[in-house]
Amino acid sequence: MAVALAKPASRGSRAGRGRAGTAMSGWARPLLLLLAGACGLALLGYGVYFDRRRRNAPDFQRRLRQKRRKEREKAKEHDAELCKMKNIGRVQEFFLQEVQLGEHWLSRGDHKKSVEHLTNAISVCAQPRQLLQVLHNTLPPQVFEMLMRRIPYAKQRLQAALNEQDCAEDEKE
Repeated sequence: MAVALAKPASRGSRAGRGRAGTAMSGWARPLLLLLAGACGLALLGYGVYFDRRRRNAPDFQRRLRQKRRKEREKAKEHDAELCKMKNIGRVQEFFLQEVQLGEHWLSRGDHKKSVEHLTNAISVCAQPRQLLQVLHNTLPPQVFEMLMRRIPYAKQRLQAALNEQDCAEDEKE
């Protein structure tokens, strides 16, 4: 019976290198996770710091109030414009104007303003379903989704403006 004796692996052989490679990957993954966590924490700290700094700025509240005031005035002007829609010619003119403004803002990449004007057009349109089909085929999907979410709000605004107009007419009589 002949027994073959195994030679011990020397330091420079391949057998010794395999273990060193697995040992390195054993600590590399936790190090990467720790590094990713530290970067995430630094980003969060950066955001909190600058948000606090912005909110504590002396003119932040004033600018915020001015911005909200301008938005309210703009909404009142829009509602006043909706109230003027007595005749069909004015409604058609408003519809075309809103569609053109919607296309204009869409071409400039301002989706929010585009959706605002297109919902105004839909709310006064005589055949909104057909207009929605056309818009569904022509608008980018994310813009059409924004439009669909905004339609009920626009219809409520139109209804409220028309109700105010009816109330104002009743008071005059």
